[in-house]
Amino acid sequence: MTAPRGGASGAAPRRRGRPSRTEGTTGPGARERILTAARTEFSERGYDKTSIRGIAKAAQVDPALVHHYFGTKDQVFGAAIEVSMEPALHLPDVLAQGADGIGERFARYFLSIWENPATRAPLLAVVRSAVTHEAAAKVLRGVVLRRMLERVAAELAVPEPRLRAELAAAQLVGITMLRYVVRVEPLASADPEDIVRMVAPTLQRYLTEA
Repeated sequence: MTAPRGGASGAAPRRRGRPSRTEGTTGPGARERILTAARTEFSERGYDKTSIRGIAKAAQVDPALVHHYFGTKDQVFGAAIEVSMEPALHLPDVLAQGADGIGERFARYFLSIWENPATRAPLLAVVRSAVTHEAAAKVLRGVVLRRMLERVAAELAVPEPRLRAELAAAQLVGITMLRYVVRVEPLASADPEDIVRMVAPTLQRYLTEA
């Protein structure tokens, strides 16, 4: 007698594109495991070499579950960026204290995120991926513009606030690239407070001068 399709046990074949629920891979922790795995994979392998299947394997889930939660690779990358950049996307005291001294506070807060080894590693991976791949850069621009620059711009009582926020961000991103990615000396070894002191007046002018 011919065994039913799917094996001698008679189990129905798995439906294409539907995550398995027989391997303990679903549940409230699955999404977090996928995000953690995605951040690690993008950090270690870069955008181009990271795949949905590789993320699923690292998270010990079915690849279909990654698609279920996040959709495309770009969307997984975007979600991983959100997690990686979460500390940098919150500006609790930078904006709340008003315009006076905002340049200094903005510079110090931004550098403090990069000076912390726990947040620097994933952020470096994000920046490197964005530099080498346009899809990654597009996702990063969307996150930064939506979550950080637009919030800063909304608090500025000056003409062209969006442009000013972008100019301030460009100044800080340039410092980030030279100090943490390319590691150009003496900037790479400079005291963070010295950098804050030197760059704060420029940021203040961008953000507040009419």
